[in-house]
Amino acid sequence: MKNILSKTFLRIPLLQREIKQTQHQLLRRRLRIASEQLENNTREISLAVINDLEQIAHSHPQYHWIIIEILTTFVRKNAPFLPQEKVTSKLSTKIRIDIQAALTVIARRDANKDPTNEQLDLSFTDMRGANLKGANLQQTNLYQANLAGANLYQANLAGAILSAANLEGANLYLANLEGAILSAANLEKANLSGANLHRASLYLASLHGAILNNAILDGANLRETKFSE
Repeated sequence: MKNILSKTFLRIPLLQREIKQTQHQLLRRRLRIASEQLENNTREISLAVINDLEQIAHSHPQYHWIIIEILTTFVRKNAPFLPQEKVTSKLSTKIRIDIQAALTVIARRDANKDPTNEQLDLSFTDMRGANLKGANLQQTNLYQANLAGANLYQANLAGAILSAANLEGANLYLANLEGAILSAANLEKANLSGANLHRASLYLASLHGAILNNAILDGANLRETKFSE
């Protein structure tokens, strides 16, 4: 009897490892299927998949960054940057509901789980009219992104790359843009009231008609910045 019990106890760690391995295999398969479902499916299925991915990220932190990359890839593929001549509306537009859902998950993720030296990539995307209120987009690559008319109220864009980005008419009230790179960005008619632009680069940026009440501009690079005359 003792020998049987001893063998049983010895097998418990092995069984636990096998269970964990099976769980990881199932999760990886689930992620692969989710990624495939986001490619060619209805908006309703995409919304369900995005919600499922967020739940996995919460329950299994080791897959957090993989899921965030799946979602950023989804946005880049399905909301690509459009040349100005193809943009029918310069400012706000009706953003696709599944694109907004993916952006919402990205924006409210637990950034403490982001790997060191990794960067969100939302460059060359069309996010006109997106609701990114309070979004955590610190250090995000938003190069040449179209954020015209977007709601970025109190968003954290510290250190973000916004070179050549279109932020015309965007709401950046109380946004944190400390150290952000806004070279050649279009900020015409943007609301930058109370925004923190400390040490931000606004070289060649256009600020015609922008609202700058109480904006923090100390240490900012304003060389050849175009203000309202």
